[in-house]
Amino acid sequence: MTVQGWLLILGFVALVVLVAKPMGVWLFAILEGRRTPLHAVLGPVERGFYAAAGVDPAQDRGWRRYGVDMLVFNLIGLLLTYTILRLQGVLPWNSQGLPGLSGHLAFNTAVSFTTNTNWQSYGGEAVMSQFSQMVGLTIHNFFSAATGIALAFAFIRGFARREASGVGNFWADMTRVTLYLLLPACLVYAVVLLAGGVPQTLSGAVDATTLEGARQTIGLGPVASQEAIKMLGTNGGGYFNANSAHPFENPGALTNLLQMLSIFAIGAGLTWTFGKAVGNTKQGWAILAAMLLLFTIGAGVTYSAEAAGNPIHHALGIAGGNMEGKEVRFGVAASALFATITTAASCGAVNAMHDSFTPIGGMVPLFNMQLGEVIVGGVGAGLYGILLYCILGVFVAGLMVGRTPEYVGKKIEGREVKLAVLAIAVLPLIILGMTGLAAVSEAGLAGRANMGPHGFSEILYAFTSAVANNGSAFAGLTANTAFYNGLLGVAMWLGRFFVIIPMLAIAGSLAAKRVVPASTGSFPTTGPLWVGLLCAVILILGGLTFLPALALGPIADQVAMLRGDLF
Repeated sequence: MTVQGWLLILGFVALVVLVAKPMGVWLFAILEGRRTPLHAVLGPVERGFYAAAGVDPAQDRGWRRYGVDMLVFNLIGLLLTYTILRLQGVLPWNSQGLPGLSGHLAFNTAVSFTTNTNWQSYGGEAVMSQFSQMVGLTIHNFFSAATGIALAFAFIRGFARREASGVGNFWADMTRVTLYLLLPACLVYAVVLLAGGVPQTLSGAVDATTLEGARQTIGLGPVASQEAIKMLGTNGGGYFNANSAHPFENPGALTNLLQMLSIFAIGAGLTWTFGKAVGNTKQGWAILAAMLLLFTIGAGVTYSAEAAGNPIHHALGIAGGNMEGKEVRFGVAASALFATITTAASCGAVNAMHDSFTPIGGMVPLFNMQLGEVIVGGVGAGLYGILLYCILGVFVAGLMVGRTPEYVGKKIEGREVKLAVLAIAVLPLIILGMTGLAAVSEAGLAGRANMGPHGFSEILYAFTSAVANNGSAFAGLTANTAFYNGLLGVAMWLGRFFVIIPMLAIAGSLAAKRVVPASTGSFPTTGPLWVGLLCAVILILGGLTFLPALALGPIADQVAMLRGDLF
């Protein structure tokens, strides 16, 4: 470990704190439907969309109608993307003449990008045409991110409104988030990436002659535009198979820092937006403090494990940290930090191969996802995910002080607690159930690249990543089979929407309640005690649920490594 490595981690945390309020202010304006400087240009476009779709943006919807609108929109998007991928061979902008995808791969990919997971069972530049990348996938990068933010808005309104019957209008939220946040931000971001060396072209590939005299085909394409929304929208799907480890996606230290910061920007900003909406910005800062405390601990553990390296290598005279699977231009600290960021958020972009991390170094990204990716989390999903834990946290606190729990002025009763438990229980139920199925089936075991605990970790990581809508992989698992494509596709869909429905039901229930003024008996939810309790609830629920599986995978792998055993 080095001083520079720790300064990078702490400096990044400081940047996230600095970005949170400006981003939160902009998000709050969109949440409230207020006029922004962009309305002069984009206002007519927004109104045109409403007129064409026959939507009244002022019409408030109950949580059921909001949920139905959201599900219909995403289902139509899934079917459209599936059709594009199957017909890729006859569609335009296919300079390499790539054929259409198989049925199971098209299904997996369509579900993946619809759910903001962006799991890729294929090598991007070798399988996807420019048309598929731009129309089939990049559009979903915008819409899936906008869906998450819109759902976070609905949940925020549940806490902020008083005796209301509605939680907003999904079509208005989607349109405003896309027009006034994602599109303009990504336009600027893409230009910055272009200046940093990321290509943006419709050319398919170029041929080059290497120093050894061999011919090499180098893929190109509209990379900068996809890279911008990939990071800002916590999508993570790479244009190239190597993702952000590829020099065309992530050329150097500056682009690497910008990509890491953009992954957290919206998620951090939404915490301030929540505090502003409920009339106490300290509530938002407390949530962000809990997120960053858990994140800093995870980043420190990952960096320490990777900097310590592999004792088996040390015994062979190979000194230094673990550089296997990492880019030299980033090194151990930046790779460990990126891995922690991308799994703390539901992004899934990688600048190093997680399968090559030390067992404990790889366990932290795995555990981040198993916590529900509430440590900043995906755009929107991270906020409503941690607010579910806040409901359980104040319930525990209420048991301690012997009174009905309250949070930001809303009484938390049995209905809300049961729905929160249901939403949180979805992840472990599906992750552990499907991992168990794959670990005992011939088709599941055939995909492993390694035996022993490391092979089990590869399977566990895949289903954890799918259900948590992250999309990163240990990369040792061969997942482009009918078994894995089908099962992971189902896992991604359930992991996304089986959390959303109970969350929206809670939003509707809370919106209908009156605000209860705080009293001397109320448990304070803005100070260090609350931050510590919230972190404890998150860690205990995640730790107790997944500890047996982690013991069979990365923990056993770490013990074996210390004994000199390899898999």
